[in-house]
Amino acid sequence: MKFAPVLLALALLAGCASMPKDEARTTFILVRHAEKVADGSKDPPLTADGEQRAQALSRRLASTPLSAVYATGFQRTQQTAAPTAHAHKLDVITYDAKLPAPQLAAQLRRDHARGTVLVVGHSNTIPDIATALCGCPAAPMSEAEYDRLTTVRIDAEGHATLDEGRQD
Repeated sequence: MKFAPVLLALALLAGCASMPKDEARTTFILVRHAEKVADGSKDPPLTADGEQRAQALSRRLASTPLSAVYATGFQRTQQTAAPTAHAHKLDVITYDAKLPAPQLAAQLRRDHARGTVLVVGHSNTIPDIATALCGCPAAPMSEAEYDRLTTVRIDAEGHATLDEGRQD
């Protein structure tokens, strides 16, 4: 029985060694705001289709434990983020859309060393934020693209991977 503690320790170490090294410690889910009203204003709300897309995003992320939800101060990003934040009992954290992507990415990585974070932005910011979080190139996004879901996973060693898919 003298060896029981040693065997237990070895079994525990073996279990740790078999865990995948690329398991995400932090995941950032990045989306562009949903479809907006074309009213010529600088701060339009979502269209009915946009509201449906925001609800669909909330349903898609319903079983994903989120630790934070971020959106710029514009109506369209706030309205896109709101259903998901509400479903997870989280407040939407407003960030400045003009904040340089590397600065925002550094803040996000510093403030969220673990967990899953949703970030809602714009067609001209989401690819740059993804690139800054990942350290790898993200595809540009057109003004007509509303359904891209970009995921950046960062493992325990700080290595990041990028996945670009579709919300629908």
